Amino acid sequence: MNQEVDVSSIIEQQKLNGFLVALVVGSWVITFFDGFDMNVISFAAPYIAPQFHLDKVMMGKVFSIGLAGTMVGGFLFGYLGDRIGRRPSIIAATAAFSVLTMAIAFSESYEQLLALRFLDGIAIGGMLPLSWALNIEYAPKRFRATIVTTVMVGYSLGTALGGPVTVWLAPRYGWGSVFLVGGSLSLLSSIGLLIMLPESVRYLASQGRKPETIARIVRRLAPDLELPANPRFVVTDEAAGSRSFNAKLLFEGELRVITPLLWIAYIFSSMTAFFLATWTPLVFEALGFSRQTAALAATVNSAFGALGGLSLMRFTDRFGAIAITVMPLLAIPLLLLAAFADLGSDGFLVASAFITLFLIGGHFGLHSIAGIFYPSAYRSNGTGWATSVAKIGSIAGPYLAGLILATSLPVRNIFAVLAICPAVFVVCILIIGRMHTKILGRETEPAAGEADLVVAQGAR
Repeated sequence: MNQEVDVSSIIEQQKLNGFLVALVVGSWVITFFDGFDMNVISFAAPYIAPQFHLDKVMMGKVFSIGLAGTMVGGFLFGYLGDRIGRRPSIIAATAAFSVLTMAIAFSESYEQLLALRFLDGIAIGGMLPLSWALNIEYAPKRFRATIVTTVMVGYSLGTALGGPVTVWLAPRYGWGSVFLVGGSLSLLSSIGLLIMLPESVRYLASQGRKPETIARIVRRLAPDLELPANPRFVVTDEAAGSRSFNAKLLFEGELRVITPLLWIAYIFSSMTAFFLATWTPLVFEALGFSRQTAALAATVNSAFGALGGLSLMRFTDRFGAIAITVMPLLAIPLLLLAAFADLGSDGFLVASAFITLFLIGGHFGLHSIAGIFYPSAYRSNGTGWATSVAKIGSIAGPYLAGLILATSLPVRNIFAVLAICPAVFVVCILIIGRMHTKILGRETEPAAGEADLVVAQGAR
């Protein structure tokens, strides 16, 4: 009889080692390019719009159709991640969005631009939830929010870099050069993944696959551990992974409350996050700022968003999902202030930066908990479905903003409308947070009879 080796226990007992650091760094790099390639179009928009004679509504469609692609990508690659593994799915998604980003540079019509943005979005949207799942499955519970947030900082900084890169390249070499640079560097990173990216040992063990691969990785995680001659690798803190995925699994036990609330929170958070990511440069120009100032402000705001996520991550690891509520709660009065108060140019720039800090910080908080409620056997599907449903907000936010901005209403009024989104977010995450606190409390109690609680198997 083969001796069991508990992979989950090995992962929990590991310290911050070179293997984990390399995984986070590699994930950070590809997430950086994911953010750059997805959002650089918002900085290139002032250069693209005149060439294709695009008004604000048409430009809103360009923004939104890329997000529609990310919705499809979350479902598609979430399925592939649980079917064939995290590693090959991440590499395929990264290579695909690299090539498609470069192809956007050769668009010759509005229709081609729309089609390529949609296809690019599929690959971009497929990579992120897989990256979260892989990092969650290697991170000890005490570091999970910190690690996922650190990885997602790459996305924000990639978005932020789009401003200065566009301002530098587009006037000299045309807007297409921005996409060529972003896509080619992304492609290089996908080649690097072939060398350094591991498969999830939690996933392999839960599926009963490739024991030799698991053994090789376990020796890197715990070099002093002596493995038995014929080990049988298991994951004892989760349900058995033999069940084929069915969407009903996302609503079993306490997940019947957590999953829909997570989706609603994601929808409303995404409306604000992707409005800020896509429209900020054009909104600032409409408010009278120069193109260079608008691009710089958008870059600074993206950096503030990353700062918000970093400031929240250790609190989320310590107190659970309930810690996230403070971010959207603080954003509400600032949004109303930006909409109705005469702050002056400098005051408005400062308020905008802190609005982004709180809204994007809260959005990062969602990313850090999106995968913890689902077992490894279907974690890619769980995160993929959550982020795909969230694209309802991602698509609606930029499109509705384009419609509002095309009216005769004052541009600042858009901030008052946005205040609705963090209000809904607060309610949802407060309920999830209270449930998560109870779950964490149960996990500290040595009660063997609790193993049949579905969410306790996956929430860590």
